Amino acid sequence: MSPEEIQNSANALFKAEKSRQQIDLISLANPQMTMDDAYAVQSAFVDNKLSNGGKIRGWKIGLTSKAMQSALGIDIPDSGILFEDMFFESGSHIPQDRFIQPRIEAEIAFVMKAPLSGPNTTREQVLAATDYVCPSLEILDTRILRQDPKTGTKRKIFDTIADNAANAGIVLGAQKHKIDTFDLRWVGAIVTKNDEVEETGLGAGVLNDPVMGIAWLANRLAQYNQSISAGDVVLSGSFIRPVETQNGDLIHADFGPFGHVSCTF
Repeated sequence: MSPEEIQNSANALFKAEKSRQQIDLISLANPQMTMDDAYAVQSAFVDNKLSNGGKIRGWKIGLTSKAMQSALGIDIPDSGILFEDMFFESGSHIPQDRFIQPRIEAEIAFVMKAPLSGPNTTREQVLAATDYVCPSLEILDTRILRQDPKTGTKRKIFDTIADNAANAGIVLGAQKHKIDTFDLRWVGAIVTKNDEVEETGLGAGVLNDPVMGIAWLANRLAQYNQSISAGDVVLSGSFIRPVETQNGDLIHADFGPFGHVSCTF
């Protein structure tokens, strides 16, 4: 994609977020689009948000499970940037006019006490740099159509990455745990919508160990001369499929001894 095409796509995404009106598939209009193009669009979209008062608070990792990767025909996760205005406390009521098509995922959130940069970041370095972990819900949204109404073409990984990895909000649980308190591979959640179980999963669904998700992110960011900073919140990736939500839905994730987190739309 040319610099002009990248900037135009980023501007369209920024407008879509403000207006809550989805745009057409970027990959359909730009069939030559690459992974680097997608991250370039994301970067320009982030610049737009920063120029309009946005403040970065961390990172998210997506598409870590084999099921989600297979569905999109990829073999690697993706990442996006979390902004200060995306954060909600557990039990919050999410405004009806905030998002377009919100969905929910359950994740383990890492809060960092030291910077972390790749390449070659190890599991031990992630453990040393982590302040604490806590239960969380990620609110996904899409500023891009999931499917083109004329051709039936579905969005590609490039669209999702360009759309800041489809992230829109995060609800953090109040419980904070030192990184070595739990075996995060066995930390799971029962996710209910209006008191009915929708999804269940275990942390091992995230690259076999959520800690390795953080290592993957640090190493990927190094390719773009970026890094994780002290104080950043990092979502390690969902271990459930996204749960569709509508106005009035109560979402609750029971992580057992690890804690719980909820929100109402």
